Amino acid sequence: MNILKIIIIVILSAAGMPGYSLGASDQQGQTQKKDVVMVNTEGLETATFAGGCFWCMEAAFEQMDGVISVISGYTGGTVKNPTYEEVSSGTTGHVESIQITFDPEKVSYEELLNFFWRQIDPTDDGGSFVDRGSQYRSAIFYSNDKQRVTAEQSKKELEASGIFKNPVVTEIIPYTTFYKAELYHQDFSRKNPTRYRQYKLFSGRDAFIERTWGHASKGIYTKPSDSILKKKLTSLQYQVTQKAGTEPAFDNTYWDNKQAGIYVDIVSGEPLFSSLDKYDSHSGWPSFTKPLDTSHIEEREDSSFFTTRTEVLSKDAESHLGHVFNDGPSPGGLLYCINSAALRFIPVEDLEKEGYGEYLPLFESTP
Repeated sequence: MNILKIIIIVILSAAGMPGYSLGASDQQGQTQKKDVVMVNTEGLETATFAGGCFWCMEAAFEQMDGVISVISGYTGGTVKNPTYEEVSSGTTGHVESIQITFDPEKVSYEELLNFFWRQIDPTDDGGSFVDRGSQYRSAIFYSNDKQRVTAEQSKKELEASGIFKNPVVTEIIPYTTFYKAELYHQDFSRKNPTRYRQYKLFSGRDAFIERTWGHASKGIYTKPSDSILKKKLTSLQYQVTQKAGTEPAFDNTYWDNKQAGIYVDIVSGEPLFSSLDKYDSHSGWPSFTKPLDTSHIEEREDSSFFTTRTEVLSKDAESHLGHVFNDGPSPGGLLYCINSAALRFIPVEDLEKEGYGEYLPLFESTP
């Protein structure tokens, strides 16, 4: 068992927090039963991944659009109903893992795999970051031949990308049984945000991900396949974001929206603009003086319609957003004229639960 996790759990137990102990008992001291999670129910699908500490894996995937739920647990071994202590000992054959229930109409298995690779070190066969031992190794557990083929192809593409110098050792294994972990492990990052952030920081995971992938690894900022986009987006949203279309002025969702919050890419969820920088340009479209985060914005020369303009796109999904002009207000003098159809608005009160809590401090000093 990793010493950092032991310290965190002991601190929580000493603080009198119910349900937190080194054992697998619930608040009444009775043994907590491990639920076997069934696969493919009610039209949804499941994906089962192992990537070291399931606290970190669970928190990452919960932010993805189309993910219904993420459960922390144990799989891959032969011991029935294992406890955390048993799995941590490395003697059960099980690994810490997560099982994801997702809507294939909104997010594909391939997209989940692409995101999975960005949460782990797939070249480490001795564990994951600070957690050492086979119980923390990375693995993909496929439930059918389609998942197996997709996983194998995804792994080949990662190997061919040249991102990693060492061999990709993540295993692709048939799914058997998944045992739900103890209650105190579920939604750990939400129940204990400070302890979770401390663990993840000192585990080395964040530093590795940032060093390897940069800002694109942080979530969720990926572009779905075209078939999924056509199901997910309205015809206008698809035409604007994928075909560089333009919606009608004064007849769109956000041109006169005055709520406090941020605007994100309707396709990928990339944070793009803030209500703090929004103003009425009298153009009939949402207008901003600057982006919320320039790392999520890309600008290109646009010579369409017999004129030269500067097109604005989202960085990771390359969604067409609108254009930027030099006739905005002082001091910057910029006008980002953006299509509502390319945006999704998240009000301040929903930033934390939607995974954009890092932007809350921007609004703390505003009326």
